[in-house]
Amino acid sequence: MHYVTVENLTKSFGVNPLFSNISFHINEGDKIALVARNGVGKSTLLKILAGEETPDEGTVWINKDVTVALFEQDPKFDESKTVLENIFHTDNPVITAIRDYEAAVDAAEEAAASGKEDDGQSISDALSRMDDLNAWSFESKVKEIMDKLNIHHLHQPVAKLSGGQRKRVALAQTLIDIGFEHQHTLLIMDEPTNHLDVEMIEWLEHYLNGENITLLLVTHDRYFLDAVSEEVWEMERSELHSYKGDYANYLEKKTARIESELSTIDKAKNTYRKELEWMRKQPKARTTKSKSRQDNFYEVEAQAKKKIEDAQLQLEVKMTRLGGKIAELKKVYKSYGDKVIMKGFEYTFSRGERIGVVGKNGVGKSTFLNILQGLEQPDSGKINIGDTVVFGNFSQQGLEFKEDMRVIEYVKTFAETFPLAKGGSMSASQFLELFLFPGDKQYTYLSSLSGGEKKRLQLLVVLFMNPNFLILDEPTNDLDLPTLGVLENFLSEFQGCVMIVSHDRYFMDRLVDHLFVFEGDGEIRDFPGNYTLYREWLKANEKKGKDKWGELGKMKSEGVTTDAAAGSQLPVSGNQKQVAGNQRKPTYNEKKEFETLGKEIALLEAEKDKLEASLASLPYEEIQKVSVRIGEIGTLLADKEMRWLELSEIV
Repeated sequence: MHYVTVENLTKSFGVNPLFSNISFHINEGDKIALVARNGVGKSTLLKILAGEETPDEGTVWINKDVTVALFEQDPKFDESKTVLENIFHTDNPVITAIRDYEAAVDAAEEAAASGKEDDGQSISDALSRMDDLNAWSFESKVKEIMDKLNIHHLHQPVAKLSGGQRKRVALAQTLIDIGFEHQHTLLIMDEPTNHLDVEMIEWLEHYLNGENITLLLVTHDRYFLDAVSEEVWEMERSELHSYKGDYANYLEKKTARIESELSTIDKAKNTYRKELEWMRKQPKARTTKSKSRQDNFYEVEAQAKKKIEDAQLQLEVKMTRLGGKIAELKKVYKSYGDKVIMKGFEYTFSRGERIGVVGKNGVGKSTFLNILQGLEQPDSGKINIGDTVVFGNFSQQGLEFKEDMRVIEYVKTFAETFPLAKGGSMSASQFLELFLFPGDKQYTYLSSLSGGEKKRLQLLVVLFMNPNFLILDEPTNDLDLPTLGVLENFLSEFQGCVMIVSHDRYFMDRLVDHLFVFEGDGEIRDFPGNYTLYREWLKANEKKGKDKWGELGKMKSEGVTTDAAAGSQLPVSGNQKQVAGNQRKPTYNEKKEFETLGKEIALLEAEKDKLEASLASLPYEEIQKVSVRIGEIGTLLADKEMRWLELSEIV
């Protein structure tokens, strides 16, 4: 079924067009990821398709049987109503019955929690209505959505919700709407993974793949992009390019396209020089000059003068010298009432460490970062920071300014010039150009910048301070994929310490050496590996029916040493690792085995991915053989990954 046709669509803000004369089709079942730099009109295009904005030129045709559902970066609610009223905002009888049922259950739970009695009449009436309308099958889906997105306290006004809570409520509202009302729906999602923890993101991947949904998606999360989309569209230089396949295939095909375009331009330049000489030699009055050759000359001229602009964000920072002493935390405690954030945490940071901080929303990750920087005080314990340490804090709060001002004015409040890593310095204006803020953009008011542009400016300000200990709290939110790639490359070469809080699994996998896992109740564990290894380790232990950390805690309570606990194939906490301090050095054979295991794991994973991808196209008699081999690889991977984790503690 044909859903959408767009022809010659053009939209401008000011002099420069966001996009010009773009055309495309969307058919039922398409799952498309839209990528582009910040400020080129991704969100604007989505709003035009949803009917919330109008184009300057062009036509948008949407099948009359298709409903467009838009999930925006900044959700809109009726601020005077509750969470429940906003989620179940339609007057459909089934939706109304489910809303009344959820309200009755929520009220009964609140009454029980406060010690009040409930006569149960409201629940009884709601149950009868649910039965009459046969609404239970859809109610189970609603319950799943609300549980997985951690939406409780349904009678709370949405005006009192945090940014992350508002995003999750909006996502629940969208998923419930499309799940019930419309058989043919085009779901448009603008950065749906922002403010979701990894478990929620993985659930959303599974949910979208399980539903019969046609999807147009903007996301910076590359693992999520690959999991839910089958095609990548790129908006570039006011044009739209389409690539079938995953993100890696898009990068490969884009590189080939640009090389082809550059080659075509070079050939056109050579032809142009010859044809220009011919045009100049011909007398103006001569009518015998070839008309077709003249026409062709102007086409060649246009091609020869075409420019392939692929401006890249440039990150260059003169890092403040970092001394031998970095930071040391000794028996740090922090609580808010009954909520324990840190319970006797101890750790000594080393030069060049790259630590990922993970855990569910609300367990205290941001509080931990604030305590480390001295922005909040612990209840007890000591925090010693080296004299040479300069923190660079990229926080979730974003830009902070007293009143609206222009970009260049804002940057100059920090410094007029910026020292470069290779010597010399540049002005604030020149530094802004490295961050893709050209001259005219520098005089834009901060309030007029897109979310991604504000994030890019915030990153500029952080690096302006020449930090040697970077703390990045959800840095990937609202940044475009090209900028993320540059940031990743910069951080991988950064000589100072880096601590990252992020739900972007790809970003974490590329950069961190180990993780601080916040498990709640003040427990912070040190896991020796990146995020994907941690998730795989968790799944492997869940399958074996083991408590993730219970075995280690039991060993500690029984007086078993840290080394013995490590031998049980369980991660060792950062506290234990620092206190022990007597870990033996690896042997030559252990070093070689560690290096070999890394290569073997990568090869096995590649083979497994290839075999799984081939299953759909294999004849029946081959499927069983391939399935057996996939099982063998899974067993081998589990064994090798466990051994790799053991050796990583030693090496």
